[in-house]
Amino acid sequence: MKNKYICRSKISEAKFRQIVKLFALDLDATQISEITGISRITINRYLMAIRKRIVEFCNLEPPFQGEIEVDESYFGPRRVKGKRGRGAGHKTIVFGLVKRHGMVYTEIVPDCSKSTLQSIIRGKVEIDSVIYSDKWHGYDGLVDVGYDKHYRVDHGKDEFVNGTSHINGIEGFQGHSKTKMSKYRGIDKKYFYLYLKECEFRYNYRNENLYHKILKILRGNPLFLS
Repeated sequence: MKNKYICRSKISEAKFRQIVKLFALDLDATQISEITGISRITINRYLMAIRKRIVEFCNLEPPFQGEIEVDESYFGPRRVKGKRGRGAGHKTIVFGLVKRHGMVYTEIVPDCSKSTLQSIIRGKVEIDSVIYSDKWHGYDGLVDVGYDKHYRVDHGKDEFVNGTSHINGIEGFQGHSKTKMSKYRGIDKKYFYLYLKECEFRYNYRNENLYHKILKILRGNPLFLS
């Protein structure tokens, strides 16, 4: 059965386009299954394959330049009693950066150390950019490695905006992503990255037709489901 978006497809191109359109509208696998008449297990296979292509596409984006906000956030179940913030139990740590009025980039990190965070910043942010962060010591020394326009807000002193210095953009994205993921009522940790990058993709192309965008990506790099 010919389908230019999937190699060796077992469904028609028209049916696959319907799946993509419903996914672009942010329906989940159960809802798409009910509408298309295809089993939820099969729909899940297609959606996971689409998310993998989205990850590949997102990771091709070039480094950011301009006014950049950076922050880390913790995703997962409610914190372990007695632990909070950067030591909050078994949560997944996500580092994110956003260009103001532009795109976002996210990455799962093992820790919030200076070496971890600054390695990502140096790989994803052009040296002449303006960087905004909070006072976490992981951002200490950015000026020493060439980012001489680094401004900070002190959340520890309830400071969230200081002139143009704030990280409201990246914090807003992180909050929105947590709300979106919560609708799945628990995401298997091995698939978390796929859902995270989906949130990134939807944010970055929020002003475009996501249905057409996804089809274009898949036409250039068709799915292969064994």
